[in-house]
Parts: sequence; C-alpha cells; structure tokens
Amino acid sequence: MNPSIRSCRRLHALALLSVASVAALGPVPGRCAADDFAAPHLQKSGTGTQLIVDGQPFLVRGAELNNSSASSLDYMRPLWPRLVASRLNAVLATVSWELIEPEEGRFDFKLVDGLIDGARANNLHLVVLWFGSWKNGKSTYQPLWVKANQARFPLVKSEEGRSLNTLTPFGDATCESDARAFAALMRHLREVDGRRHTVIMIQVENEMGVLEDSRDYGPTASREFSGPVPAELMDYLVAHKDALVPELGELWAANGSRASGTWTEVFGPGKPARKAIPVRTLCPPMTEQEHETAWRGLFWPVDEIFMAWRYARFVNKVAEAGRAQYPLPMYVNTWLQQRDHAWPGTYPSGGPVPQVMNIWQAGAPAIGILSGDIYVPEFEEECARYVRCGNPLFIPESRGDARGAAQAIWAFGRHDAIGYSPFGIDRFAGPDSDLAQAYDVVAQVSPLILEHQGNGTMTAVLVDHGGPPQSVRLGSYQIEARSSARPGGPTPPERVAGLFISTGPDDFVVVGRAMNVYFSSATKPADNVGLGMVEEGVYSDGRWVPGRRLNGDETPEWKALRFPAERYSIQHVKLYRYQ
Repeated sequence: MNPSIRSCRRLHALALLSVASVAALGPVPGRCAADDFAAPHLQKSGTGTQLIVDGQPFLVRGAELNNSSASSLDYMRPLWPRLVASRLNAVLATVSWELIEPEEGRFDFKLVDGLIDGARANNLHLVVLWFGSWKNGKSTYQPLWVKANQARFPLVKSEEGRSLNTLTPFGDATCESDARAFAALMRHLREVDGRRHTVIMIQVENEMGVLEDSRDYGPTASREFSGPVPAELMDYLVAHKDALVPELGELWAANGSRASGTWTEVFGPGKPARKAIPVRTLCPPMTEQEHETAWRGLFWPVDEIFMAWRYARFVNKVAEAGRAQYPLPMYVNTWLQQRDHAWPGTYPSGGPVPQVMNIWQAGAPAIGILSGDIYVPEFEEECARYVRCGNPLFIPESRGDARGAAQAIWAFGRHDAIGYSPFGIDRFAGPDSDLAQAYDVVAQVSPLILEHQGNGTMTAVLVDHGGPPQSVRLGSYQIEARSSARPGGPTPPERVAGLFISTGPDDFVVVGRAMNVYFSSATKPADNVGLGMVEEGVYSDGRWVPGRRLNGDETPEWKALRFPAERYSIQHVKLYRYQ
C-alpha cells in the first residue's frame, strides 16, 4: 500500500473523531439536550461520513443560487417552483453581512426569514452561505461601516505597500465583528428553525485568500511572518507527521522536519522579492513543465502555509461563535489552484486547497468539511485529493450541465459524497435540464446510496463518448462500462456516469446512460458470467417497481446491460456463473 494512503487512513480515523467531538459540543444555554441531539449533524458511517437530518441520513441534491439572488424575496418568488421542478432537495443561498447588520449592533433578519419561509413552502432545505469578511478573495459583502473604516478594519497590503480590496485576517476587530454577526445569525436560526431544520448546513465565508500577491505584507502580518511558527501548529504537525498529505509532508521533510523555527526555516522560501504576479500564470512566465505540474503542489510554500494558518484561525473563531449558538455542520469552500492559476495570488492564497488541508484541519477544528469548488477538467483527481485524511466530500460549486450531472452521480457512488451543487441554478432551473433528469434518478436510488455509503458495496465510473472503456471491481465481479450510441439515435453527452450498487453477492442495481455494461469474474477467471435476470424499472417510495424484463436483443451479445442515450435509467440484474 502507498505509504501516503496508509498515513491518510490513520488521520482519517482521527479526523472522524474530531467531527464527532465537534458534533457533541455541549448544549447551548436555553436549549434542552434533546434539541441539540435532533439538530442536523455529521456522523461516521463505515469508512464514510453522512449528514444526518431529523435522525436520518440525507443526500444533498443541491444547487447554488447566483450570489445576489437571495437578497431579494421578490426575485426569489417565481424561482422557487423552478427549483422544485429541478428535483433539488436543497438550495444553497447567500446571507450577507451587509444586509443583516446594516448598522453596527442592529440586526435585520427579514430576508433570512423570507428565505426560510420560501424553502418550507416548497418542501426544500437550505444551506446558508455566510458572506462575511470574504467572497472570492475580496471583501465586497460587508456593511459600509466596515468597508469605510480601514483603521479599525485593515486591508491586506501587497509587497509594494498597496492596499488590496480584501480585509486582512490579521485584523482582530474584523474577526470579532464578523464572529458577533455570525453568532447573531446562528442564534436567530436556532430560534426560528431549531425544531424544523429547514437549514441543514452552513458555509463559513466564501473562497477566502489573498489575490494579487502571495501573502499579506502589512505590518502585523510581517511581524508574525518573521517570528516563530506557532507552537500549536508545530505540535499538530509533529503529532501527525506520518499522516499528512504528501504535498505538505514531503515539503516539511525536505526542510528538515523541524519541530520549531521561523516560518521560512520550517517551510522554505516564499515568493522572490519584487516578483510580479500576473492575473494568470500561463507560460510565460511559467515553464512548460511548471504549467503541467505546479498546480498540484506548493509553489512559494511558506507564503501559502502562513496565510492558510491565519485564515483558518480567523474562520475557526467565527465558526466557534456560531456553533455556541446553534451547532449546525459547517464547511468552507475553495477557489482551486489550477493550470493557469498555479501561483498563490493568482488563486486566493491561504484558502483550504488540498495541499494545505492539514494546516486547516489543525487551525479550524470547528469546521467539519473542507470543500473544493470544482470547475476544472480534473474533477476525479480533485475529488480524490479532498477525501484524504478523513475529510468528507461535499461539492458546493461545480457544473450543472450534462457533464455536471454525470459528476454528481459519480461522486455519490465513488466517494460517498454528502452532496453536489452546481452554481448559478437561476440560469437553467427547470424540469428538462440534464441536471433535473439525473437528480430524478438519484432521488429514486437515494435510500440505496445512503444504505451503502461507507461499506464498500457501491462504486461508479465516468465514461467519455467515444472514449475507452472504464473498469472497476465491486465484490467478486469486474465491471466494464463502454460508451455506446445507437446508429441514427440521439448523440449522447460528452461524459456520462455509471453507478453500481451491490445489493447481494450476485445482485446489482445499476444506473447508467449511453453505455453497455459487462460483468466478469474477478476471482475465478475461468468462470463465465451470465445475466440471470435483467429488469428495467423505477423506485417509488423506496420500493422497486419493475418494468420490462430484458433479454435477447435488449442485452447485447446476451451478456451486457444496455442503457439508452436519452436519459439516465435504472436496471436491476441478477448474475450467475457457468463454465
């Protein structure tokens, strides 16, 4: 076994204990223990983690509104029915600091209450996105009394001393004010929703980090950067030395695995002096090799690690203040490093990107999930990076087209994802979208997905139109999915998913589209595998309702499941062996 996989599994267990301990924080004053137990929370399930709502595991078929949509109840009114028609069960909606605290100390929750009422009226849940100090590496959703007072709420400084349009995480007054506002929001949610559980998760801030430079060069930041790495971070790294993600563990080892020292002594050099950071880091100035490799690792590592620690500590204080009022599951989201945003500062430096996830786990234990906003083509790779070291998979922003629909199904099946959410649902909400059609099938099989999460009896593949077959093992069978399309029929999407659930040693429920699926023995190569029974059908209220019994021409070569290109469908197959 790869040592990094083994070490991450060790940290996986520790992280799940951390999730459990966070979920078990003491009751909020004025609330009974039964209320705390009933609140949505994260819970370990086998090797995975599930979101529990009203005592039952919950699979988020989500979508995120455009950033400013939830600022107007009139705008939302005609949108709600379209969201329902999209087969969502949860909507991700912004609550911004500027709209709930327009004057310091005076809170207005009319918009929050309107969102909750709208969701309830349409039998939907809400995931609230707290746009406090940061949104996309900038500070634009704060009250004017914050924006206009840089003496009290200082900004990040570039190396040249220029103020950037983002609040520094080194501002104590900023952290205190943000935390106070967030605590007021969570207290209000407890009061109006503590028994109904319309709101099931909270995103704390949005894609935080420094843009336009690799770190903060302001006076407070520079003073801390020249000092020692905090003992609490060093103690965490030492305690988890064999269980760190490879990007961080190898970097630390290359610098001597020091247990103390200044930031540069422990983590190596930062950005070269007076190095300009372009909007994108295409070659030039990057070499061709850097363009292919740098986006997966730490570039100018100490700058990003330094900022990650400080953002994590800031966010942890905000999250702790909120959890003290109402301990809903909380996560943070990430603008990812990518091929043409490979240097810190071209993407927000200090956010919870995969290579610094251990820094965030050390600095922000009140956060239950580190999430990536995955728009990049390397979807599978990024998901794999985010499920390391005990971190559950929740995808709060991604694509909502046919490719996105396939990604959602794959993430649920391959990585026991808690949820999937494309961004900008306002633009394509409705019953005829690829997302709605895929979510309809996911809704049918959700009880099965939730039953099989974390126990090794479920998996998935992604298949590209005209691309090579994809193979995966499940139980004692090897499963191969091949792209297919009937001559003269509809052109299938560029990418589709196959979801496989083993409901018994020789029984499978399969979700697919535009593919043929073949089974072979993974344990006895001499055995032939036959299709004992194949049914198409649907699930209604959790019960299988069979349609046609398929064989002959409907099962190519009498040994494959055929899924049409028009939309995702479900088949139930019983296998047998012969020689």
